[in-house]
Amino acid sequence: MRPLIAVIGRRAATVPILRYSATLAALAMCEAVYAAGGEPVVFHGLAAGPGDELAGRLARFDAVLMPGGADLGPEHYGQEPHPETVLVVPFQDTLDLEVTRAVLRSGQPMLAICRGMQVLNVVCGGSLVQHHEESTVRHRNAIHEVAVTPGSRIHGIVGVERFPVSSYHHQVLDRLGDGLTVTAVAEDGVVEVVEHESADVIAVQWHPEDLHATSATDHALFADLVTRADAHRAAR
Repeated sequence: MRPLIAVIGRRAATVPILRYSATLAALAMCEAVYAAGGEPVVFHGLAAGPGDELAGRLARFDAVLMPGGADLGPEHYGQEPHPETVLVVPFQDTLDLEVTRAVLRSGQPMLAICRGMQVLNVVCGGSLVQHHEESTVRHRNAIHEVAVTPGSRIHGIVGVERFPVSSYHHQVLDRLGDGLTVTAVAEDGVVEVVEHESADVIAVQWHPEDLHATSATDHALFADLVTRADAHRAAR
């Protein structure tokens, strides 16, 4: 039986094929999980808010996948909005922050992607650069290389020290959160991977779902999540 992977849904106010608002997950994200041997299940955040039942609902799953999305509201890390901070979705902020806190308490495996890594950093007490100006490395809608720390968990997963990634973001990590270790960076110093020192959580700044079907390193991230999910299910 495939392990159940909770893909935290994205709230959308309108969708062309539906009359009302929707909870969505990127097709590529779900396909990447399935191709790696997992069963992706879109996790719906209740309209009334996360509530006390959130941890219990998440406990049914073998692992959690926190996708990318809109900018995280800067009030969550003590800043005023930058002019380039846009499309903030308060409901999504609340859900993603509470899910991440629940995962850190529960010990469930998690892979956090792009915004997901930023949420993790904020939950751990870190902050963000609200708008990173492009420099020697393009981060918004581009492919660039990342350099991995030898001997790190991510190094063990992907098996190489440098590889190309598909990137789409303009916010980056600033002050590093407690309990996190940086294990990969871009050429311009932007943090690309953090690993939690005690929880079973790995986070990447790029979008591995974009190239999972053709990139062995991106596929490896989802295969690793499924492997960790299997181990978590066996241990319960």
